[in-house]
Amino acid sequence: MNISNRGCIRRLSVRALLASRTRNVVAVLAIALTALLFTSLFTIALSINEGMQQNNFRQAGGFAHGSFKYLTEEEFDQLKEHPLIEAWGLRRFLGMPTGAPFHKSHVEVGYSDSSEAHWTYCDPVEGRLPAEGTQEAATDTHVLELLGITPALGAEFTLTFEVDGRETTQTFTLCGWWEYDEAVVANHVLIPESRVDAILAEVGVTPPGRDGMTGSWNLDVMLEHGARSISADLDEILADYGCQTQDPAAPGYIATGVNWGYTGAQLSDRLDPSVVLVIGVMLALILFTGYLIIYNVFQISVAGDIRFYGLLKTIGTTPRQIRRIIRIQALILSAAGIPAGLALGWLVGGVLTPFITAQLNDVTPTVSVSPVLFGASALFALGTVLISCRRPGRLAGRVSPVEAVRYTEGGAPRRRISRKGKGVSLFSMAWANLGRSRGKTAITVLSLCLAVVLLTLTVTFAAGFDMDKYTAHFTATDFILADAGKLQVGSVGFNRGMAVTEETIAAVNAQGGITESARVYGQTKGMNEFIPEERFIANNSQWYSEESLKWLMDHTQRSEAGLLADGVQLCGMEPFALDHLTVLEGDLEKLKEPGGNWIAAVYQEDDYGAPVWESNWAKLGDTVTIRYIEEFEYWDNATGEIIPIDQVGAAYEAGRSITSYAKTYRDVDYTVAALVTVPTALSYRYYGDDSFILNDQTFIRDSGTADVMYYAFDTTDEANAGMESFLKDYTENVNPQLDYESKATFAGEFASIRGMFLLLGGALSFIVGLVGVLNFANAILTGITARRRELAVLQSIGMTARQLRAMLALEGLLYTAGAVALALGLILISAPFLGPALNRMIWFFSYHFTLWPVGVVLPLFAVLGVGIPVLTSWAAQRTPVVERLRQE
Repeated sequence: MNISNRGCIRRLSVRALLASRTRNVVAVLAIALTALLFTSLFTIALSINEGMQQNNFRQAGGFAHGSFKYLTEEEFDQLKEHPLIEAWGLRRFLGMPTGAPFHKSHVEVGYSDSSEAHWTYCDPVEGRLPAEGTQEAATDTHVLELLGITPALGAEFTLTFEVDGRETTQTFTLCGWWEYDEAVVANHVLIPESRVDAILAEVGVTPPGRDGMTGSWNLDVMLEHGARSISADLDEILADYGCQTQDPAAPGYIATGVNWGYTGAQLSDRLDPSVVLVIGVMLALILFTGYLIIYNVFQISVAGDIRFYGLLKTIGTTPRQIRRIIRIQALILSAAGIPAGLALGWLVGGVLTPFITAQLNDVTPTVSVSPVLFGASALFALGTVLISCRRPGRLAGRVSPVEAVRYTEGGAPRRRISRKGKGVSLFSMAWANLGRSRGKTAITVLSLCLAVVLLTLTVTFAAGFDMDKYTAHFTATDFILADAGKLQVGSVGFNRGMAVTEETIAAVNAQGGITESARVYGQTKGMNEFIPEERFIANNSQWYSEESLKWLMDHTQRSEAGLLADGVQLCGMEPFALDHLTVLEGDLEKLKEPGGNWIAAVYQEDDYGAPVWESNWAKLGDTVTIRYIEEFEYWDNATGEIIPIDQVGAAYEAGRSITSYAKTYRDVDYTVAALVTVPTALSYRYYGDDSFILNDQTFIRDSGTADVMYYAFDTTDEANAGMESFLKDYTENVNPQLDYESKATFAGEFASIRGMFLLLGGALSFIVGLVGVLNFANAILTGITARRRELAVLQSIGMTARQLRAMLALEGLLYTAGAVALALGLILISAPFLGPALNRMIWFFSYHFTLWPVGVVLPLFAVLGVGIPVLTSWAAQRTPVVERLRQE
């Protein structure tokens, strides 16, 4: 017979709850502490993530999810209608000014629609975006400052810039501007699309131009699925229209870009089983910490009310109903504790986040108020509460009325085992007391263990940040001096006018303190390499249609072996620069031989330093033929006639299709002595052609040039600051065409990043350590409270107060010793998996195994293990033994 007793159960739950107000306060505090733990951690994590993403977006140039590059107008109109695209923006690049005053700034002239302008941080704070059919332009305050223009609507300014290699001078009317943001890599001058088309027609460029990009349609998109699967969504969109982005040599190729600023995009690129395991373990660790807080409270609560539940069973209450009573109580307590914990956690996270982000130069200060933060924290806390009360609920439902009356802290009665042998000591009594409630002992040991493990992980994590890896990603030596345009983002080439002069190098050397130095020579004359057809297609197909590529191959010079001439990046390096190369195969010593015809083939690296083997064709021992071109001749592709050199410029201006051929040249064969990777700072800083390196003497001998692209050098520690000051003044006041890079600048950024993670990890360790200490104190306090009559009996039969405190102190020491031993075991077991996973997750990380944090916390735990039990027992002993014997 079914009886509707839900109302009765609810009332019974509430009244039982109200009967234990002190215990309710403890439970609410435990739940609030759990919610605080989750909320503060999520607040810090999401705030830092949002700050890092905002900075990444500025470095990436915008916050669109992804882009389809260098499209025709027809491709653009087709792709933008795909249902996976939630919103789209159009960008058309026109050109860049490179002469003074823009030689130290990256400025792009082009068209962006309103969506694209917003996504690239080009929202005017005054005025508006340019209107179609006008001569208007909008830009930022930095561009106006360089031009010497005071921001004022209607002001006119003139720009000289190159459009696909053809210089043009245009005048614009200022219609809007926005504040300059130093974190944004590129400055923009936005003009109407109609003006873009007019200028293209004026200079005779048909999109996508000879550079494969000028005037083309770039489609930036926000995706329906968000940042979770950007790369996969872009591939799916292309596949639905019969296009692809994997093989530049295959039909239907369209280049795409994934916004690396999104954390989701970075994780999807780096996700492998070991990374997933590390993330899963960290989440499980946080969840388990919350579980430990609440479980202990509910376990103690149920143990205290066990007689009450036994009496309920005598009047017919089922185990299921008893579990429901406990669950209802847990929900009521959660309704009070979780909101308080969310608020306090957000405040704690909000206080810590600014301190953490202040350690970073490249994180925008922000405190997240994302609904995900509070929703996830509440769900985690509520889920933890419900999970934590399951086992105590089963215990209450399983106990019989007779067992309930006789219940003690050790749980259900166990079968007695006869023991023979040694007598009783304080240590054996302490050990036996821990064994009476093995579950509580395990919980206490685990909670303390987590604090040790997290502290060790924090120290390992922070110590693993490799400054050499980080700085090597940006600069190879203490200082690099070069033309300002060569050091700009998007550097595209090198010419004689950009060379660092010997007078400048002498001025630098005169400062003293230089320990080692090297010149890196760049090519300023025409050069080609000869490569197989398949390599030629792979190098050029992303810039040409299939028909155009076939035409290009038919009109490209070939060697006697049938190899095709293609562009090449060749540079010469003095020994100190060669020493900064990473050798993949072979030996660089051959390359250092004076007069030898040895060459090094350069391979690119991914973000984690792994070589990209498809980035060059040359292997160890191969012969590389370099053609040094002394004189070109130019052919009109329409007529097949040779164009005199003095008429080439006019022919380009007229929009005629022209092909250049080597007329006078020398071919030199080299043998590949080594396969290497080059620090970005010492490379040409752009990709497209195969790259090779000669020693300095061979380069000068064969190329006939000695133009210095970079002057790289190290200094003594004492001279470093003085050199920094000298170069700053020299490149700003004496020779502003030059600029420099300093390892000290990047080392400072590295220290900021490392400091941020130390602070974040320290906050995490402190919160979890606090939880461990509270659990430990709770276990000791409740143990002494539950055994107060038993301890009084021991004192009544002769145990002194000193012996009692010694026994309890031994219990505390056993807890802490168990926690340290367990932590040590977990650290040793996890090390072989943790190191490689962290190395893959962070490109400037080098894992180093360490145990010294365990040694640091051991004395602290010993003090806690002795101090808390002694203080607790001293407080309990203030009550006379007789009164404690009378207590139930």
